[in-house]
Amino acid sequence: MPPTSRDAVALRGVTAGYPRRPPALRDITARLPRAGRTAVVGPNGAGKSTLLGVVAGVLRPTAGSVTRHEDAGRRPALVVQRSAAADALPLTVRDAVAMGRWAHRGPWRPLTRQDRAVVRDCLDRLGLLDLAGRQLGELSGGQRQRALVAQGLAQDARLLLLDEPAAGVDLAATRRISAVLADAAERGVTVVQATHDLDEALRADHCLLLADGRLLAEGPPAAVLTPEALARAVGLRR
Repeated sequence: MPPTSRDAVALRGVTAGYPRRPPALRDITARLPRAGRTAVVGPNGAGKSTLLGVVAGVLRPTAGSVTRHEDAGRRPALVVQRSAAADALPLTVRDAVAMGRWAHRGPWRPLTRQDRAVVRDCLDRLGLLDLAGRQLGELSGGQRQRALVAQGLAQDARLLLLDEPAAGVDLAATRRISAVLADAAERGVTVVQATHDLDEALRADHCLLLADGRLLAEGPPAAVLTPEALARAVGLRR
């Protein structure tokens, strides 16, 4: 199932997981529309993070295929819930966001004027300019999460994948992140966001509902996130 001109990614019969564990995804066939927001919803253990890893290319399916439309680009940006950098590492917020430019410059190479402008813009969009010189390890969980979203945006990827980007942040930060992602979609970025926030999911353009590694429903969020479907998803929770 190759993606159509309206799709950034097509998954066909995808099964994926981790060594010595049951499959986290089972026979998933779905589409991710281009230049819009897709919400991936489901209880803990549903396979949301695994799906993002497969689409990002960091996890290889054990069966099935993942095909990206050429306009989706070869380097998706994946925003996880935690930074891999240790708290003790002398890394400022600006440094962390600048790492997003490595996709274009390579690790540790000097930034160009354009790179620095992109980093500043991403810091500004996430409300982090005042924190740019702070150590990443000194931030609250919500502030660090905003820094990771800014790092993802700095990659200028056509496909932006986010695993619970608003986890642990306050209401104001949640709204800022949501607005930034909506703006990115309007600029032509394909945004795929795993979330437990049903209000946020309902604001998306497309929705996948997962449970126990399987796709229960796909389509417009209002049609997918019905009380009956959500009850079924919870009932299938491992």
